[in-house]
Amino acid sequence: MDCFLLKGNVLYSSSMEKIEVCPNSFLVCEDGICRGAFAELPDRYKAFPVYDYGDKLIIPGLTDLHIHAPQFAFRGMDMDLELMEWLQCCAFPEEIKYADISYAQKAYSIFAQTLRESATTRAVIFATVHQKATELLMELLENTGLITYVGKVCMDQNAPEGLREKSAEASAFDTIEWLNHVSGKYQRTRPILTPRFIPACSGKLLEELGKIRRAYDLPVQSHLSENPEEIELVQSLFPESLFYGDCYDHYNLFGSKPGTCFGGQTVMAHCVYSSGAEMELMKRNDVMAAHCPASNMNLSSGIAPVRKYLDMGIRVGLGSDVAGGQTESIFRAMTDAIQVSKMYWRLVDRNTKPLTFEEAFYMATAGGGQFFGRVGKFEEGYEFDALVLNDEKLPHPQELSPRQRLERFAYLGGDMTEIEAKYVAGREIRLH
Repeated sequence: MDCFLLKGNVLYSSSMEKIEVCPNSFLVCEDGICRGAFAELPDRYKAFPVYDYGDKLIIPGLTDLHIHAPQFAFRGMDMDLELMEWLQCCAFPEEIKYADISYAQKAYSIFAQTLRESATTRAVIFATVHQKATELLMELLENTGLITYVGKVCMDQNAPEGLREKSAEASAFDTIEWLNHVSGKYQRTRPILTPRFIPACSGKLLEELGKIRRAYDLPVQSHLSENPEEIELVQSLFPESLFYGDCYDHYNLFGSKPGTCFGGQTVMAHCVYSSGAEMELMKRNDVMAAHCPASNMNLSSGIAPVRKYLDMGIRVGLGSDVAGGQTESIFRAMTDAIQVSKMYWRLVDRNTKPLTFEEAFYMATAGGGQFFGRVGKFEEGYEFDALVLNDEKLPHPQELSPRQRLERFAYLGGDMTEIEAKYVAGREIRLH
C-alpha cells in the first residue's frame, strides 16, 4: 500500500457540531490509514511523496447508506407518484428486467461507472432477487475500487410475478447459495442481508433470514416506517407486532439485540414515522437510520424527525435512495436534509431546531461512515477516504473561507462535475 501526502485546504468533522479547517495543510496517508492533518509536517513523514492540490478543498469521502442499483435506470422519472403506487408502477417492473443478465450487464455498468465518478466512496446497496445479476453487480462494483455492501433482495409476497420468490424456503436457499458463492471472492465488496421490507416478506421468510443472519454473522439493511399506507399494511399483516421495528426485532433482524448472540450492523432507511417506542428500540439495539430526504419528498412520504434521532443518540447517515431520490449526489442529500428539517421546524414542531450544515456534513462523512468502521474523518487510525474538490468554476467577487467554499460547493452542485481526485482506503480511484 502506498504512503503519501495530500496538500491543500483540509476539512473534516471533529464532532457533529464542528468542522475542523486546516488551511494549506498536509494530509498523511500511511498504508491506507490516515495519520492526521498537519500545518507543519512531522519529520517522520517528510520522505513521503506529496500531491500538491494548491488551494483546492480536501474532505473525507461521502457514504451513501441507502441506494437501489436496479432503479438507477429510471431515476428522474415518474416523480409524481406516492410510494406504494410508485413501487407497483415503476420500481417492480424495472427490477423484473434483471432476470435478463444482458440487461443487467448494460444497466449495472452504467450505475457502477456513475458511482465511481461521484463523490461517494462507500455505499450500502440494494440489488434485486436475482442471484446472477446480484453477483454481476458485485463484480462491477469491485472493479470500481469503491467499498460497498450489496444485498440480494428477499421477498416472497405482495410482489409481482418475476420478483416474488416461490416460497420462503426457496428465497432462503437462494440467499445461502449466493452467500456461499461470493464468500471470500471480493476484497472491497461485501454481502448484506436484505429483506425488501416487511410487506414483501412472510413471517416464515423473516424467520429463515434470522437464522441466516446468525449462521453467517451478516449486517442487515431494509426499510422502516416510510409511508403511512405501508405502516398500516405492516400492522394488518403482523397484528401481533407493537410497531414496524418490533416486527424486525421479533425475527432478530433489528440491530444488536440485547441478551442474544446477534450482533452486527443494521441500517434502516427512512424512519419517517417512527414512534417514540420504535426510536427507543433503535437506540437500544444500535440500529442506524439512513435519512433519505429527496426520496421522502418525491414520493410524498413526509419529513423524518432527524433532530429527534440525533438528540436521542441514534446514529444517522444519509442515503440518496435512487430512484426514489433523483440523484446519487450525497452533497444534494446534505442540502436536502437541511432544507426539509427547516420545514419540519416550521410546519410540524417549532421545538425541533433545523439541522446545521455542520451536522449534515457529519452525517454524510463520519456519521454514515460508522457503518464501515473507522471511516469519515481525518484523524489518526481512520481509513483514508478523501475527495479533492475543485471549485474554480464557482467564482466569487470576494475571498471566501474554506468552510464557506465547502458549503457553497454542496449547494451549487459542484460535485456533479468538479471532483478533482478521489481516494478510497488509500487507493486513488481513476475518475475518467
